[in-house]
Amino acid sequence: MSDRGTTYIDVPEAVGVFDDFKSMQAAMYDLMIAGFSRYDISVLGSDEAVREKLGSAFWQSKDLEDDPDAPRAAFVSEEAMGEMEGAIVGGFLFLGSSIAMMALLGPASTLAASVGVAAIGGAPGAVIGTLLARRADKGHRDYYKKQIENGGILVWVRTVNEEKEKLATEIMQRHSGRDVHMHGWSE
Repeated sequence: MSDRGTTYIDVPEAVGVFDDFKSMQAAMYDLMIAGFSRYDISVLGSDEAVREKLGSAFWQSKDLEDDPDAPRAAFVSEEAMGEMEGAIVGGFLFLGSSIAMMALLGPASTLAASVGVAAIGGAPGAVIGTLLARRADKGHRDYYKKQIENGGILVWVRTVNEEKEKLATEIMQRHSGRDVHMHGWSE
C-alpha cells in the first residue's frame, strides 16, 4: 500500500515507547544480540522530518506509534556518538597541525621547531573540533529529550514471524518499554 509518497510493506512490526534513553539503548542492544538487524530497528525521525512529513510542530508519542507516516531514523548509540566526536576533534587537530607543518617545509626548519609548530597549529583545530563535537552531542541528547517530553522514545522493530514478534515484544517489555504491541505493516 502507498500513501503520500510512502511505501508500506506487509511485514509485522513491534512498537514500544521508552521513558529514558538508557532503557531504550539496552533494549536496542538486546534486540541486536537476539538477531534483529539494525536495519529492522528504527526510532522516530527528527523534529524537522516530523513537521515535513506530518505538517505538525506538536506531537505526542501515543499519536505517532501507530501512524504509518511517522518518519523513521536509524538508532545511533552512545558509542557511535563518541566515535564521531573523536573523529571530529582528531580531524580538526590533524588539519591544524598539517597546515602548521606546511609552513615549515623549508630546509632550515628543525625537528624541535616542527613539533612546536604542529602543537601550536593543532591546538586551535582541536578547540574547534571539540566545540563542534559538543554541538553534535547536544543535538543527539536534545533529540531524545524532546521525545521523552512528548511522551517517550518510540522504537519500531520489523518482525518476520510469530517467534520474532514474541521475542521483540518480550525484549522491549523487559527493558521497561510500555504500550508494546504489534501492527501488521512497516514503513
